[in-house]
Amino acid sequence: MGISLMFGSRRVDRSLPQKIKTLNWLMVLVLIAIISIGVAMLYSVAGGNFDPWATRQMVRFALGMVIMIGIALTDLRFWMSMALPIYGIVLLMLVAVEFFGATGMGGARWLDLGVMRIQPSELMKVALVVALAANFHSLTQHRAVQMKSLLVPIILMALPAYLVLRQPDLGTTLMIIAGGITMLFLAGTRAWLFWTGGAAAIGAIPIVWNFMMDYQKDRVMVFLNPESDPLGAGYQIMQSKIALGSGGLFGKGFMQGTQSHLNFLPEMKTDFIFTVLTEEMGLVGGLVLLGLYLILISYGIWVSLTCRSEFGRLLSMGISVMLFFYVFVNVAMVMGLMPVVGAPLPLVSYGGSALLTVMVGFGFVLSVALHRDLNIPRNDPFG
Repeated sequence: MGISLMFGSRRVDRSLPQKIKTLNWLMVLVLIAIISIGVAMLYSVAGGNFDPWATRQMVRFALGMVIMIGIALTDLRFWMSMALPIYGIVLLMLVAVEFFGATGMGGARWLDLGVMRIQPSELMKVALVVALAANFHSLTQHRAVQMKSLLVPIILMALPAYLVLRQPDLGTTLMIIAGGITMLFLAGTRAWLFWTGGAAAIGAIPIVWNFMMDYQKDRVMVFLNPESDPLGAGYQIMQSKIALGSGGLFGKGFMQGTQSHLNFLPEMKTDFIFTVLTEEMGLVGGLVLLGLYLILISYGIWVSLTCRSEFGRLLSMGISVMLFFYVFVNVAMVMGLMPVVGAPLPLVSYGGSALLTVMVGFGFVLSVALHRDLNIPRNDPFG
């Protein structure tokens, strides 16, 4: 009974009302709980006001919820047929950033659509997972692990990685590459290729270092020794550590964080919002949020393990790993366990593109869950 409530029942053919009823609303409530924490923190950061950030975040979440449920209720075979078109559209948006991109955060990363600004590099994280899942589904198990079959996936990874790196956005580039490599691993690519690639990546570090921007080099040096420039490049992470430690077990209380409300803590509404949470709600508050993320990630993994189609298995697992990367990179960054790379905390940090990316991604997970008994032949997307 408990497992059925958490993960949902299994049926293949359902009408739309049946799909709506069968949709895992418990996971939707978990999403609402996470966004509620984010809205509360944005309210606190704004000094007890819903404007300018909390109200906009709630509107974006409502729009994202509609999109997520729409994706979830749509047949999985349709999304498999649309995988490459979706990838192509997002890739064209990345190309458009090269010529028409709006500037911010040290580079041109956004497209201004008039009513809103969108960051295509965030959407590419999901688009790449969908495209690679469809690509590997079309191959037999034997062909999927052959060297010649890796050419298309590598191209699918390399094109967006190159465009995002030019923005420049090294952090997002690394996350796109990490997501792509994860999909290769899940598809059964031979282990020696990963060892060889890892060795090549280590050997390329001196070359990459020469092409990095000065501020990116500063972030790496500060990561190695934050105290080397406490009032300059090391200021962000030092203030973050102070806020994290000062929160203690139960925190200083809602809207009582001194580091945040006295403006010592930088980028409070985006990259360092987890620090705001732990200062005000303490270790317990931080663990509650991480526990909610764990529920979502575990659900995505469970859906992957119980899905009959290769496309569904790869898609659900890929999205789950993407969400894990989101959370891990942000939390590790604010704790000083890795360099500051400008990664938002999903559903909590202020920003429409990252929120929409997670909602779209989880919509695919819910779609896989609803259609996980579909046995889609690997050589025919529509069976």
